[in-house]
Amino acid sequence: MQIALVRHGQTDFNRDGRLQGSSDIPLNETGIAQAHTAARLLAGEHWDAVVSSPLERAAVTADIIAAALGLEVCGRYPSLVERAYGQAEGLTKEQAVERFGTDWPGEEDFDDLQRRAVAAIDEVAAANPVEALVVVTHGTFIRAFADHVTGLETRTPDNAHSVRFAGTPGAWELVDGLVRK
Repeated sequence: MQIALVRHGQTDFNRDGRLQGSSDIPLNETGIAQAHTAARLLAGEHWDAVVSSPLERAAVTADIIAAALGLEVCGRYPSLVERAYGQAEGLTKEQAVERFGTDWPGEEDFDDLQRRAVAAIDEVAAANPVEALVVVTHGTFIRAFADHVTGLETRTPDNAHSVRFAGTPGAWELVDGLVRK
């Protein structure tokens, strides 16, 4: 199985450097354009199915991609949501550190996120036994999965960019798109 983990398009929070995490923030105009660009790039390849996080920014990106591929989104998985940043959501990183230090109340631990991301991708892949699957999700979620698969510290992908993997649940390998930190 091939999977493309696609980060959603830009939101105003992304543009402004604010932590959005599990907050449901919509795409802005740039994000919609980015989603269309990602869709055109993916349309040059064969994909069997598209799934996404239920958060609006990922769901709309997935809808745009699926339409370009002549598909419908076949699932919105709560397990694909972004890392929760708790009380720091809506703040910039600098504001969060100023207000809370480095321990943000309600923030999901990165190791917990990584375990959740691995389990979620395995669950989604098992529920969608196709050759090529597009998974529209979130930046830190993708980075956590990529870190686990590669054993390296990676960088969060840019909005509407993808990181490609191949394999089966529990046995993924990086194919393309990884950016080392």
